[in-house]
Amino acid sequence: MTEPPRYPTSLGTSSAEEIHLLGQDLTEDLMGTVGFGELAFWLVALRRPSPGEVRVFEAVLVALTDHGFTPTAIVARLTDLSAPGALQGAVAAGILGGGSRYLGVTEDTGVFLAQTLTAAPAPLPDTDAGWDALATSALRARRAAGAKVPGLGHPVHKQGDPRTPRLIAIAEEEGLRGPHLRLFEALGRMSEPVLGRPLPLNGAGVCGAALADLGLPVEMLRGFALLARTAGLLGQIAEEHRDPIAPAIYASVDRNAVYVPPPAPDPA
Repeated sequence: MTEPPRYPTSLGTSSAEEIHLLGQDLTEDLMGTVGFGELAFWLVALRRPSPGEVRVFEAVLVALTDHGFTPTAIVARLTDLSAPGALQGAVAAGILGGGSRYLGVTEDTGVFLAQTLTAAPAPLPDTDAGWDALATSALRARRAAGAKVPGLGHPVHKQGDPRTPRLIAIAEEEGLRGPHLRLFEALGRMSEPVLGRPLPLNGAGVCGAALADLGLPVEMLRGFALLARTAGLLGQIAEEHRDPIAPAIYASVDRNAVYVPPPAPDPA
């Protein structure tokens, strides 16, 4: 007799009477006991985080939830205007905008820091001077390659992103200010000597550093940024229903569109 196929999972299973998640009884062990942030961490890491890890992780989620009328928020509102009643479409539209300029910086920074630490000679630095030297080498390599350094600079917070020192302080309080955060801080200190101008450490970047120090896989960090921003998008869409601005955005662009003849073809 042929054995039925098996599909192993360490996440969720259910029967007619029970639902299990992460080896726990969902209703008896998790509901009303485990917070959503803690569960999100647990699902990816497959280990239950400590209280300190939960505090840092949820501080990251809060930091990334909303940042005003960013492109992700605007496109969600406009999609809701275009397809009212399709909430999933409006949320998805905003989520799809999470790329290299918005939200994706969290993952890009974590990956960059992890790669730099992996390539660094052992042992890792134990002084600010040592971290500065490592950061200087990393910055020079990025500059030579003509590539931007993820996590540096912000279009609004030119003098410093207020989320950055707060998250570093929380990680320090919980004993979780590890090598990714220390290297990230050094990149900020050395940006002016190497790149010629001081660049603030942005909130998305510090979130990537903090998540990497929690031991979460760096290739999943964008997912946590999107998880946080989903809550923000729900808030944006709810506000759009209460006090809409999408019709005005659409009308402003549409009524002020100006036809410009296309450039003449190059005779060559």
